Amino acid sequence: MEKQLTDISAAIGLSTNKHLNITGHSDLIPSRFQIADAAATALSLTGIAANDIWQLSGGKAQTISVDKVGASLSLIGFLKQKLDDNSQPTRDPFRPLVGFYPTKDDRWVHLHGAFPKLAQGTLDLLNCADDRDSVANAVKNFNAQELEDSLAHAGMCGAMARTRQEWLSHPQGQTLSNQPPIVIDKIADSDPMPFTSRLRPLENIRVLDLTRVLAGPTCGRTLASHGANVLKINSPHLPSVPPFVMDTGHGKRSAFLDLDQSEDLEQLRDLIADCDVFSQGYRRGALSNRGLGPEDISNIRPGIIYVSINAYGHVGPWVNRPGWEQLAQTASGIAIDEGSPQQPQLIGAAATDYTTGYLAACGVMAALKKRALVGGSYHVQVSLAQTANWLYSFGLQSKQARANGTSVSVEPFMTTSESGFGKLHHLGPILSLSETKPHWRQPVVPLGTHPPAW
Repeated sequence: MEKQLTDISAAIGLSTNKHLNITGHSDLIPSRFQIADAAATALSLTGIAANDIWQLSGGKAQTISVDKVGASLSLIGFLKQKLDDNSQPTRDPFRPLVGFYPTKDDRWVHLHGAFPKLAQGTLDLLNCADDRDSVANAVKNFNAQELEDSLAHAGMCGAMARTRQEWLSHPQGQTLSNQPPIVIDKIADSDPMPFTSRLRPLENIRVLDLTRVLAGPTCGRTLASHGANVLKINSPHLPSVPPFVMDTGHGKRSAFLDLDQSEDLEQLRDLIADCDVFSQGYRRGALSNRGLGPEDISNIRPGIIYVSINAYGHVGPWVNRPGWEQLAQTASGIAIDEGSPQQPQLIGAAATDYTTGYLAACGVMAALKKRALVGGSYHVQVSLAQTANWLYSFGLQSKQARANGTSVSVEPFMTTSESGFGKLHHLGPILSLSETKPHWRQPVVPLGTHPPAW
């Protein structure tokens, strides 16, 4: 863990914090991967970044603490929340278009048709009915590589299960092997914007959050825990997953804008002109085609921190390919190492999703620090596949070692808030800072609750 902390801190310009305490055990969620260590490291990095900003604004150095048990729980946060009637927010019923299927050449492909358009497009490609047996029979007509390529060509989501060596030999894997987990590029010059005296590290920092599902929204939620004013912008026409919205919506206001409507697009431009951070997870080119690429927005708002979050990385032949947590695990070797070539298996947690969100938030704060010291607009880039590579740097446990998780009480990590969904019992911030305790002032609300205004 020390090496990962030191390497990232040095690469993105954070200090070496001497008041960092990482405690607890790391075997809560059975896995061959050291997911608790990775999550605790990523959370620690957000604490170091927040403390750097705090000291730049005149605050004294803080003690930073992270518990590995809490870090583990944060990777399954959506499963731990409960409403006042003790019910759990639920996802849509299981769909046969999300999961592993064996192919004609005795390989495996993970399909991901979770949302209506993806589901219909996948069914059209497979030419089958929407039930598990029909999907399984249809997948058996394809070789794994053929099906992966066909899905990508159709704009659908799916990945062939690869060994780690196969991924490292693949053109996309080779490209990403040279990419660190957080990339920060300066995209334009601007005057420095120093931090002045404040009550919380990110007080008065405005964040536009145009992301959905888990990694991107986790970035915004993390920034909100340090005092940022986060406005979540969603399309009124895109589907959502209620428990994910509830888990990652703490600390944010939420509004709808339809970027296909010129009036709404202009409203977004007005919001950008007064913000500090623009975080998005759109497919490459979708926002640039609307004049909202990194360089476009740096012209609208000099000094902007532009965040791009995707599945497979921001360089390489798969740069335009859509994907999700499960597919990053499948393509990168994780699923076969967690299971076997005969039966791939996902980690029992959204390990690359949440951890990518923490790394993105760290990157944002590191870029804000750069802006304060030397000025400039910056592009922060993270991806699920970059994080998957980073997970490997922590090493693997034996399959025997990962067999049994540890039973612990989650209550020390829980809190209750009066949300827009009713009284909600949920995980609080896992990171602890001695002077500026992370917390959310804004309770989670249903999407579209607020007007699109600061």
